[in-house]
Amino acid sequence: MSSSALLARTAAPRRAWFADLPVLAVAVVWGGSYLAAKGITTGHTVIAVLVLRFAVVLPVLAVAGWQRLRALTAGQLRGAGLLGLVLGGIFLLETYGVVHTSATNAGLIISLTMIFTPLAEAAVRRKAPSGAFLAGAAASVAGVVLLTQGAGFTVPGLGDLLILGAALARTLHVLLMARIKAVQDADSLSLTTVQFGGAVLVFAVLAAVPGTGDGPWAAAAGFGAAEWAGLAFLSVFCTLFAFFVQMWAVRRSSPSRVSLLLGTEPLWAAAAGIAIGGEHLGPAGLAGAALVLGGTAWGRRAVTG
Repeated sequence: MSSSALLARTAAPRRAWFADLPVLAVAVVWGGSYLAAKGITTGHTVIAVLVLRFAVVLPVLAVAGWQRLRALTAGQLRGAGLLGLVLGGIFLLETYGVVHTSATNAGLIISLTMIFTPLAEAAVRRKAPSGAFLAGAAASVAGVVLLTQGAGFTVPGLGDLLILGAALARTLHVLLMARIKAVQDADSLSLTTVQFGGAVLVFAVLAAVPGTGDGPWAAAAGFGAAEWAGLAFLSVFCTLFAFFVQMWAVRRSSPSRVSLLLGTEPLWAAAAGIAIGGEHLGPAGLAGAALVLGGTAWGRRAVTG
């Protein structure tokens, strides 16, 4: 083998890892997002925090992709707008949920999206999933049951149920993206910008309704340095950085490789909740966390082969 061919072969894995590391960083910051959201949000400030978080992001995306944004057709705008409404619901469920449960629980329960989505696709296509996938799904569900229990069997808490609803809403979002033909050929940056705009519209309307909590300006006035740092983390790293890294990575890696790395998010969420947030999992909780992580990985492997 020539020296140039040998160098090419050794450089390929290095290029793959070069693309992998930023994606892994996205999984890490997403895992930390639950703890960050829990630290700056209360039941009275959920909508205000969401308005502030996306008000920082939306202008940057709009300026970065203004020319392509103007090129969207009416059908693409309608499709992206509908996806934005669903996205707004996802963030509302996730943020209200994490206020009422632990960051560890939130990160692990939301990973059930990886199980719900193939199940929903199988139902739509009327094709039964494989036995291996169903076994992984059963392990994940059993893990959530153990994770959300204290001493003896109890009804899961409100926060756990809201996060479960967010996982179902994420599944709906994925299915709609695959089913709405108008958005399938749309530019990724423009599509995301319109979706974020739709989500902000949902938050702004809710913020104007009496009794839905503090307004954005009132919440911002009460922020200290720690709250502003948490908001910056959610806006800059968990949203802007994450989106641009995904766009960059899928052009240099494969979608399945990117998905595999992003699938480590619940592991980082649990690590952040336990190591930084001081959260504690008893023996049943640890067994549940292991079942959720193992079951979702098993189920995804069964789907992707």
